Amino acid sequence: MSNDENQSGFVSHLTELRKRLIHSFVFLIIFFIICYIFAEHIYGFLVDPFAKAVQDDGSNRRLIFTALQETFLTYIKVSFFTAFFVTCPFILIQIWKFIAPGLYKHEKTAIFPYLVLTPILFFLGGMLVYYLIMPLAIKFFLSFESSGMTTNLPIQLEAKVNEYLSLVMKLIFAFGISFQLPIVLSLLARIGVVDSQFLKDRRKYVVVIIFASAALLTPPDPITQIGLAIPLLILYELSIFSVKFIENKNLEKKDA
Repeated sequence: MSNDENQSGFVSHLTELRKRLIHSFVFLIIFFIICYIFAEHIYGFLVDPFAKAVQDDGSNRRLIFTALQETFLTYIKVSFFTAFFVTCPFILIQIWKFIAPGLYKHEKTAIFPYLVLTPILFFLGGMLVYYLIMPLAIKFFLSFESSGMTTNLPIQLEAKVNEYLSLVMKLIFAFGISFQLPIVLSLLARIGVVDSQFLKDRRKYVVVIIFASAALLTPPDPITQIGLAIPLLILYELSIFSVKFIENKNLEKKDA
């Protein structure tokens, strides 16, 4: 193959990549605009765990903002966060369309399930935060309020709009990304970096790493830390079975 042909192929790949990136960016911008129109409703959805956790405590709860631009910037963040969450599958599809023509049939068969499972696991991590971790964490933090009988002055939460949103987004991203553990380990097994015995032998070290990572990725409270660590331990065990299944499939192909 001549240098001109190599250069032409490289340019065509760059053109294709540029087209896919533009499609993803346009799709993201369109959904960002749509999400901004409904930003107040989306934020209301994210605030719902807090509202439900405090609805029966007899206090007149509210969320406050202390800067003029804070609520506006919060709605911008909500809109971008939601738009990215929604367009993530579309972006993965664009990545697939870019790499698929250069793959053999068996390589496509091996990679495609991971592209499907990635957003599903991220979504499951977000659901765990929204429906279980956040309500428990809110009640835990609210338990440190004081009526003033022992502290002379009452200690009551006045949550800021931006800080609450940042906490929710941080937890959703932390859980969503952490839930990609089976995907990462399975891919490493396919390229021969790890095997099931390797994962089993290092289980005790992984337990320490998981709890240390949970402490870094979540607020400094036991509810969210344990809430992240336990699912990750379960996913790690499932990853071992997944890697073992891949090894058995590879052995069957070699024997055939």
